[in-house]
Amino acid sequence: MAVPISRALLIAHVSVVIAATLVHAKGYGHHAHGGYHHRHQNQSLQVGPMTYDGRSLIINGKRELLFSGSIHYPRRTIEMCPDILEKAKHGGLNVIQTYVFWNIHEPVQGQFNFEGNYDVVKFIKLVQEHGMYATIRLGPFIQSEWNHGGLPYCVREVPRIIFRSDNTAYKYHMKNYVDMIMNRLREAKLFAPQGGPIILAQIENEYNMVQLPYRELGNSYVRWAAEIAVNQNIGVPWIMCKQKDAPDPVINTCNGRHCGDTFTGPNKPNKPSLWTENWTAQYRVFGHCIFRCTLFLTNYDMYHGGTNFGRTSSIFTTTRYYDEAPLDEYGLPRDPKWSHLKDLHKALKLSRKALLWGVSGVQKIRVDTEVHFYEMPATNTCPAFVTNNNFKTEATVNWRGVDYYLPPRSISILPDCKTVVFNTQRIVAQHNSRNLYVEPILSALQVPVNNLTPLELYNLLKDTTDYAWYTTKLALSPQDLLMKESIRPALRIAILGHAMHVFVNGEYIGFAHGSHEEKSFVFKKLVPLKAGVNQISLLAMTIGLPDSGAYMEHRYAGPSLVTVLGLNTGTLDLTQNGWGHQVGLNGEKLQVFTEEGSKQVQWHKTKGVAEGLTWYNTYFDAPEGNDPVTIRMVGMGKGMIWVNGKSIGRHWTSFLSPLGEPTQAEYHIPRSFINPNQNLLVVVITEYHPPNVNSWARKDSIFQPVLDVIKTSTDIKCPKHKKVVAVEFASFSDPAGVCGSFVLGKCNSPVSKEIVEQHCMGKTSCSVPIDHKLFSSKNDGCPDIKKTLAIQVKCAI
Repeated sequence: MAVPISRALLIAHVSVVIAATLVHAKGYGHHAHGGYHHRHQNQSLQVGPMTYDGRSLIINGKRELLFSGSIHYPRRTIEMCPDILEKAKHGGLNVIQTYVFWNIHEPVQGQFNFEGNYDVVKFIKLVQEHGMYATIRLGPFIQSEWNHGGLPYCVREVPRIIFRSDNTAYKYHMKNYVDMIMNRLREAKLFAPQGGPIILAQIENEYNMVQLPYRELGNSYVRWAAEIAVNQNIGVPWIMCKQKDAPDPVINTCNGRHCGDTFTGPNKPNKPSLWTENWTAQYRVFGHCIFRCTLFLTNYDMYHGGTNFGRTSSIFTTTRYYDEAPLDEYGLPRDPKWSHLKDLHKALKLSRKALLWGVSGVQKIRVDTEVHFYEMPATNTCPAFVTNNNFKTEATVNWRGVDYYLPPRSISILPDCKTVVFNTQRIVAQHNSRNLYVEPILSALQVPVNNLTPLELYNLLKDTTDYAWYTTKLALSPQDLLMKESIRPALRIAILGHAMHVFVNGEYIGFAHGSHEEKSFVFKKLVPLKAGVNQISLLAMTIGLPDSGAYMEHRYAGPSLVTVLGLNTGTLDLTQNGWGHQVGLNGEKLQVFTEEGSKQVQWHKTKGVAEGLTWYNTYFDAPEGNDPVTIRMVGMGKGMIWVNGKSIGRHWTSFLSPLGEPTQAEYHIPRSFINPNQNLLVVVITEYHPPNVNSWARKDSIFQPVLDVIKTSTDIKCPKHKKVVAVEFASFSDPAGVCGSFVLGKCNSPVSKEIVEQHCMGKTSCSVPIDHKLFSSKNDGCPDIKKTLAIQVKCAI
């Protein structure tokens, strides 16, 4: 996935997409609202033979809407998976997509790891137990903001290898990997024709984006990759995303948030339209997209991102991955997004039959408004999508004699071509918020010269650590130095990336780093050189390996040019001065982050801020309850974090965003890493909302209300059996602000808070009617304002 690291959260602008793909599931359904429970084994999904045509995938000869979401198994603990999968199921998903990560499964050539969080077979079996299908994206290159794009570092060192090209060495190792993974999944009977949940598989990933530099070797590589995939004979279709020339029978698919507008379609008429990455961090709506997307099998990427534990994140990437997804980093529903999508899925399922088999039509109302509908002759089945494409202005659309109000850039869904059950801009879901050891400074005394020039950093580290020492010494005479002590020479170091600490004669000089966009940088500072022998020590660092682009095996890092400026004898080049090298830190070698290793060094009480590289430790008791645990690292600079010997990833709070804030301040500690209460909720809803989609159902092909009286309301639910103990804000007018900082508008209803308290105080859940008469007096001071009901409550035990 090629996505910027910094992502905006635009909750309401939902890109509505429909998966016109077959599905037949036995023994699974929705739970009642409010609970997530592990699904029993006898409720697991059973799948049979598969094929496809120009309209859809076909499973067991039947068609069904598929709602897919990406959840990557190594980015959460295996203990978290059942709860996360249950929430995904409850949110309306029936397919889970995951990459398969080569570099975690084969970190050393011929040595495999499928234990714990890396147990892909166990993860896919859990998906099946929860009544959902699975799709696997094998790679072997995956990008995904993952270290080295998923390629093991050991493969980089194979002589004459060129990644992702018609290169004999690379193809040999890639095929061995593909065979190994396919055999493991096949032995576990996880493919659809075996009765397993896997209905789709992907080979390679977004290769069209880098194919041109490889020329004909790229073209032949694509054909070869497709051939080795199809020859696996797993009985499910293969895909290549962002690959216009995918060889038959491999299906070319689209990635990105604009596929409805940019995808030219399958390269053969007998292939269905598939959307492998519909990014959830930036929702957008274009009215016509919803209808052009109705024939997509669509996957939300990501539905739950999780955490990049240890050193698994790619270059300059934080540990927190896709926290803005419907399920956040900790696996908690990020409302209103999770609930809004849940309602969207319900609305589309009410329209299922006509979307899959109906005849489509479109009626243009005005320049920016139109209606798309699907009808099945001789039946009452007729869903419609009324759309307003104007980004600024609301609209009222009259269609078949009925007026429909539409907010700017929104779509209303009418499962019976009459009744609005969902609008993409109207969110009927609540919001939520959610001792000292100093690393010894090495010099040429401890690390003698072993190479003329500084070694390249990637090859030196071999992806075993982030750190390497570079040491050299410089002998100066009094005549080399300027006579005035106030005038110092400068040390200038050109670095290919990524970051570096500098020490001279044991004194800390400073720190410098590159960025995700520009890895290289130059360090230049005045240094206290003396007559005699000077020790220069550089602690160079990587922050992940690259995960994208052509010729990844030819990327480099580390010091490239070292000079001293301002000497009486002029500029002195130290690049070929003779350098010593040591991989890793002393604390890493001693494993001071473990209970046993911590006893190998002398710890001291902290006194102020330590310069250079310092290890800190402390003990804490497990927090009560089962809520996610985080550690806030503000003020702790850059480094790594371990809990009970397990790494939770890199931290870097001193690298500030353009707003002057750390890119990431809180870091996730899984409960399973730890040995043996208040929540902020926000609701925003307007009086022009349709009644919640759960007020409607389709029974025996008849669209009908669930309740006798259908009213628009806002529902509030406290988590984990807590109750509403205070209404902190309530306003029926035009309030402004966001979670925790709402302010009253121009003409707030004076009884807003009182009405909410009457309906909600002391309850675990409540429903507040959106009734203009209930909130407003006979003389409405702002009749022209479209009112919004905003509620913020506090929940506690």
